[in-house]
Amino acid sequence: MLRTFCHSKIHRVAITSVNLEYQGSITVDSDLLEKADIKPYEQVHVFDINNGNRFITYAIEGEKGSKVIQINGAAARLCSVGDLIIIVSYCQLSLEESQNFKPKVVYGDSQEVKNK
Repeated sequence: MLRTFCHSKIHRVAITSVNLEYQGSITVDSDLLEKADIKPYEQVHVFDINNGNRFITYAIEGEKGSKVIQINGAAARLCSVGDLIIIVSYCQLSLEESQNFKPKVVYGDSQEVKNK
């Protein structure tokens, strides 16, 4: 049996822009994606701290070092520039694999990485 666990998260980053006309997804600075071990086009859950909205989308790479966090497509109606969000990826692990597993957490302000 596999169980679903938090694989990684980017914690408390501010939305820098929204683009309603884009097809969908969240654009994230590739530095942050790499630190959080989130791959381009990987499914992520996004939690808006300011208004409580939650949605599922996929991550796409933004320019390295740009600090971009852009909400695209229909989800752009759920968030505002400046809102703080949490971006979470999940993985499925067997009971054995889960015994020593620690999720990776990247803190937005410092971009510090911790294994919880």
